[in-house]
Amino acid sequence: MPPVFAHGRLRLYLLKLLDEAPRHGYEVIRLLEERFHGLYAPSAGTVYPRLAKLEAEGLVTHATEGGRKVYSITDAGREELAGRSGELADLEVEIRESVSELAAEIRDDVRGAAGKLRSEMRAAASRTRTTPRAENEEWRKVTHEWQEQARRAREEAQQARRQAKEAQDSARHEMQRIAKQVQDQVQDHFTRGDWPTGVREGLSELTAQLSGLAKHGMSWPPKPDPSGPTPPAPSTTPDPSDAPEAPAPETPSPDPAAEWPRDLARTGDPARDLDRLLDRFRDDIRDAARDHGVTEAQLAEARRHLSSAAAHIAEALHTGDRK
Repeated sequence: MPPVFAHGRLRLYLLKLLDEAPRHGYEVIRLLEERFHGLYAPSAGTVYPRLAKLEAEGLVTHATEGGRKVYSITDAGREELAGRSGELADLEVEIRESVSELAAEIRDDVRGAAGKLRSEMRAAASRTRTTPRAENEEWRKVTHEWQEQARRAREEAQQARRQAKEAQDSARHEMQRIAKQVQDQVQDHFTRGDWPTGVREGLSELTAQLSGLAKHGMSWPPKPDPSGPTPPAPSTTPDPSDAPEAPAPETPSPDPAAEWPRDLARTGDPARDLDRLLDRFRDDIRDAARDHGVTEAQLAEARRHLSSAAAHIAEALHTGDRK
């Protein structure tokens, strides 16, 4: 199949994506991968040089936010996009056709492999019926090996299911621990009336914990584990009041992920600062999910805890209005 993005086509499609909204480079790569349903994704070495060239031609510009370049289309870029609207429409059609062709090629490959396997098995069965005893013995040997492989495969699948369930249980307990820790930390600030610090540090802690969980998978060991059995406890029943004291909000965390919002200078407008914190939080979580993947169990737990965090933050903002 010929490439979708012939000469100048990727350049045109980048202008289209930036015309929809300002974006940073990795967001552009993710959007292209989504448009192709995961069957194609350009590399950073393909996208960034073209963005730099578009900027040199005055068709796009960039601003730095939180250490990242966010590209936006210029008026000159919109003029070129409008002048090539017919070519852009053709490109959209070609992309849809290319996705269908890629899917059809994969389907044909699978069918071809399955057909070849069936032909080989029929040929082997035919030889068994028409050849002497030695080949019959060979056929029985092959059949026995297939059965043995199938048995081992079933055992490995059962073991994998058991391990997956244990990992899911571990992840669920870890997510519950994270939610409780963040909730207590944020609630402490809310009760003191310092809701901006509660929001900022709550998002910081939640980002750090979820990033670590996505990076290391379900078996990720928590760094501060208030409920863990590391030192021998005098009582076999864990008591929440005996958990190690959380670090004071004013003390910087040794985890570099906890410093994530501190490179954003305050603007003096609390509403804008909150928007920027939420944008950074969203980007960090999406990058962690893209780099390390997300299971259904992790998604369900993350949705539940994010909903709880949103409710607490909304309550803090309402409390601020009443004051």
